[in-house]
Amino acid sequence: MTGRGGSTPPRLDEQLCFAVYAANRAITRAYAPMLSEVGLTYPQFLVMMALWEEDDRTVSAIGQRLGLDSGTLTPLLKRLERAGFVRRRRDRADERRVRLTLTAAGRELGPRAAKAQRALVCRFGGAPGIEALREALWSLTDRIAAVAE
Repeated sequence: MTGRGGSTPPRLDEQLCFAVYAANRAITRAYAPMLSEVGLTYPQFLVMMALWEEDDRTVSAIGQRLGLDSGTLTPLLKRLERAGFVRRRRDRADERRVRLTLTAAGRELGPRAAKAQRALVCRFGGAPGIEALREALWSLTDRIAAVAE
């Protein structure tokens, strides 16, 4: 390689970080019409999926699960509460903690979102390829997290 300092600058299309970033943006754009139909943004959808997995969780547990800080999470939760999908309340055992529970409307949204998501996954090329890619990405995430600690 040649250039200043004896090497050329890295090419954007050769960078793993850019490929992951571009894929994330493409997925978010692909999900947008489906999520619009059920009244959610992509980050709100992630919060709802965490609650559909396990209802009645603390805000901090959801933040940890999604890798979101409270500054990002709090406005999302307020919008979900105003939309009638979740309810926030203080934990009875520890008033410093806030718990989230699904409302009836939030629970009813789950099957609708799941149906739309399955249709979208089929458009992505089917589940087998996606499962392998997902496993590879989780493995990569774990390796990067171990190095970054």
